[in-house]
Amino acid sequence: MLFKYLLQLADNQLILSQRLSELCGHGPALEQDIAITNISLDLIGQARLLFQYATKHDDQKRNEDQLALVRPENEYRNVLLVEQPNVDFAHVIVRQYFYDEFNFLNYSALVNSKDEELAAIATKSLMEVKYHLRFSRNWMLRLGDGTAISNQKMQDAIDDLWAYPGELFEMTADEQVLAKAGVAVDVSTLQENWKEAVLATLQEATLAIPEGTWHQTGGKKGIHSEYMGHILAEMQFLQRAYPNQTW
Repeated sequence: MLFKYLLQLADNQLILSQRLSELCGHGPALEQDIAITNISLDLIGQARLLFQYATKHDDQKRNEDQLALVRPENEYRNVLLVEQPNVDFAHVIVRQYFYDEFNFLNYSALVNSKDEELAAIATKSLMEVKYHLRFSRNWMLRLGDGTAISNQKMQDAIDDLWAYPGELFEMTADEQVLAKAGVAVDVSTLQENWKEAVLATLQEATLAIPEGTWHQTGGKKGIHSEYMGHILAEMQFLQRAYPNQTW
């Protein structure tokens, strides 16, 4: 139960890190290129801490590399939001901001977990999470309240991605049990605070919140979008081509 929860947390960081790593050398300017690369490295570091802890609870005794890089697609538990493609810089920022607001709330609560090691991981990661949120929120404001073109691109990205954040607040059966035990965060209780923060940002950025309430789901159950297979094909190539190699 704890093992699946740790994978769920780690997979979100891992897959978003992989998405951001695709932008290395392709940022709109050098400063943003470096910032996005550093955020990607932060996320992979956070994922590694979680995978290292997960190895202690894995019945199959896999190491962190095997957990991260050789599982089949249906064993990944990341939400669909983090696997959405880098359509343009607006989509990158909106995807990042939606996730960062959630990640900040989640890790802020996770520092109080009754699982001491999980609480320590959250505490160690929280400073990075705060920076990620500051970065993405600042760009939401700059681009939303920028030119007519940047505003329109941001609005298009918001409209395209609005169907995905709802899954962040769904509770699996394992999460419900662990939350009652004080180990996991009851993410359903974070949704209103997330909405308030996002609405305030969109209003300040002169952007509109979409009217729809329906959302995509399935990632936490291992049912992914068409993009996931392509992500894993690239991410897992070396480990699958040269199993257990080190360098």
